[in-house]
Amino acid sequence: MASTFTIKRINLKRAMAIAGISEKNSEVVFASLNRMHRHVNAVAFAGMLQKSGAKRKDIENILRRIGIDDVSITSIFNTLDEEKIKSTFGKVVELSVDM
Repeated sequence: MASTFTIKRINLKRAMAIAGISEKNSEVVFASLNRMHRHVNAVAFAGMLQKSGAKRKDIENILRRIGIDDVSITSIFNTLDEEKIKSTFGKVVELSVDM
């Protein structure tokens, strides 16, 4: 069974500010969380943070602050990477070789 982690809004907002996420992007993340009734899958949450401009290392620190262990964090990023690969698979790529 999956674990559940809880963080107070003010603590998350502080962690996001430390990570360099702008106030505007922070509000976008919180709006998304509110639409999901403040429950979100960790992979989706990490993806939201990436889209808001946070670097991988900063996202790791936010996830650690929430209480997620390093093994789970690695798994979260592996899943995110797999999703990115799947989303680009099959797209047309133009290749030009100059000889």
